[in-house]
Amino acid sequence: MHTLLMTLLLIVSIALIVVVLLQSGKSAGLSGAISGGAEQLFGKQKARGLDLVLHRVTIVLAALFFILAIAVTKV
Repeated sequence: MHTLLMTLLLIVSIALIVVVLLQSGKSAGLSGAISGGAEQLFGKQKARGLDLVLHRVTIVLAALFFILAIAVTKV
């Protein structure tokens, strides 16, 4: 069971790294991160197409990563 969980964790980790690297950068620097977050919060920038799919896949893979990491430590 432990080997299966470790293998799944490795696959999810690699997939998460690839998906994050595929995403396009929104802004540069700390000021861009602050203003970009505000624009997205108020709906001025809406993710469309591939960016939206990559964003959702990143959320799912991140959740799986944390679940598997906790499961590996419990086994």
